[in-house]
Amino acid sequence: MENAQAIPAGFKPHTRKSGLTDPWEPIYAASVESTFCLGLLADAPHVNSRGFVHGGLLSALADNAMGLSCARQLENIGGLVTVSMTIDFLGTAHVGHWVEVRATPSRVGKSLCFADANIYSNDQLCATAKAVFKVQPLK
Repeated sequence: MENAQAIPAGFKPHTRKSGLTDPWEPIYAASVESTFCLGLLADAPHVNSRGFVHGGLLSALADNAMGLSCARQLENIGGLVTVSMTIDFLGTAHVGHWVEVRATPSRVGKSLCFADANIYSNDQLCATAKAVFKVQPLK
């Protein structure tokens, strides 16, 4: 990995695993107040044929982080399901970069939650995202 960055202070291995994100491990998580962050050191499994981190990976991490930022504000729910999400790509991330999603809930309700995220590559903003989530009842 060229120009590898260190894992920033406060980040620990992300404990919520899924089949989708398993190939991208290790993924790290951190939280400060209502902001929930996911990050990874970009490497070969994360990039597209042009050599920069794939937008689908950035989208999936943003969706995950935004949902978790909302879920952390709620109690006694069965989960959250993404209703809609938009992402604007403003730059690129490359192998060796620390890629970090910083997600914050903007409105948390009983049936819908809204969140925003900024996505950084080596502390340079490379994408922004917004999402709406449907609150699922406990089963």
